[in-house]
Amino acid sequence: MVGARPVSGAGRGAALVLAGKRDGVVDPLAAEAGVTHKCLVGVGGRAMLLHPLAALVAAPEVARIYISIDDPAALDAVPQIAKWRAEGRVVIVAARPNLVDSVVAAADLSGFPLLVTTADNVLLTPAVVAEFGRAARAARADVAVAFATRASVLAAHPDGQRRFYRFRCGSYSNCNLYRLGDERALAAAETFRSGGQFAKHPLRIVGAFGVLNLLRFRFGIGTLAAAFGRFSRRFGLRMTPVVIADGAAAIDVDNPRTLRVAEQVLAAR
Repeated sequence: MVGARPVSGAGRGAALVLAGKRDGVVDPLAAEAGVTHKCLVGVGGRAMLLHPLAALVAAPEVARIYISIDDPAALDAVPQIAKWRAEGRVVIVAARPNLVDSVVAAADLSGFPLLVTTADNVLLTPAVVAEFGRAARAARADVAVAFATRASVLAAHPDGQRRFYRFRCGSYSNCNLYRLGDERALAAAETFRSGGQFAKHPLRIVGAFGVLNLLRFRFGIGTLAAAFGRFSRRFGLRMTPVVIADGAAAIDVDNPRTLRVAEQVLAAR
């Protein structure tokens, strides 16, 4: 894109919620619920997307929220989103054909810093947003990625996650929460231009991160911090992992099991 992207002021940033779907792919949860998009599946009595949106609306650090979705009209039937749009808190952006272009399109409007999460991150809370932002700012991170320890995830729910990244310092799960500090951070997003899924684009990922870096990350050689130190050198950016205290932040809704888990955690709150 030509020209500098805006930077949010007054210490507040924007947030982006990725709510689109891949062309030609019907999400099983959406099909079961009889809705067009996974983000509209009911979780705890309301549309999935409303859970992370409510957390972001309540977070003082977030000035405005952008929703990226391939069919903006799909959200017309959600009254709460219409209310937030009328108040200027929420803006809907048409998703692009791939993940990185969707992030870039939103960043052109939102400026930086930009918090990025997904519509299925239903257990996100304002406290997690605040904790993540403080740590990322303290580290002066160009890119920050949220993780939770295995112990904290299982404390939130014993069936919350079944896969963890193992390191010498412990095991962690990704929280689907990222912070891009400025425009340079978009260079890291270029890795995922063709879709963003490690398993489906291994050569692209290897080319970006380097085979030795990926092997170390995949097999937990060294510590989590050391892995991100190597990624930082590879990209020429300060890339920082942030370990969140609340393990529920790592439980997103991907299938019937995690839908049930999320509803149980929400009910307990």
